[in-house]
Amino acid sequence: MLQNNPRAVLIDVRSNMEFLFVGHPVGAIHIPWIDEPDWDVNPDFVREVRKVLLGGACEEVPSGPAPVILICRSGKRSLEAGRALIRAGLHPVYHVAEGFEGDLDEHHHRSSVGGWRFRGLPWEQC
Repeated sequence: MLQNNPRAVLIDVRSNMEFLFVGHPVGAIHIPWIDEPDWDVNPDFVREVRKVLLGGACEEVPSGPAPVILICRSGKRSLEAGRALIRAGLHPVYHVAEGFEGDLDEHHHRSSVGGWRFRGLPWEQC
């Protein structure tokens, strides 16, 4: 979807620490859903996503709204964040079901069963 639609936006909803130190998809925009120090839901999340989508546009785009794709560690926070965007009237909204690191394997390690990195998709680390 990201390759076929240049207007699609990939938003990483993980914490600042995860985004910076674990790595993130190349080109992802970082807007945390919950973050340290209190791990509360970001009260400005929807507003921040709306600002990204507006991107300075001054007229309605005839092809419709840009798709929003959300990613987190394992697909749980992105699902919650996506529901909040849909309740706020934003659409279309998708999420990466396996997340960036995927679920835990039998040894309690991530990135070995599924996820963005496991699938060999482009990522970078600060």
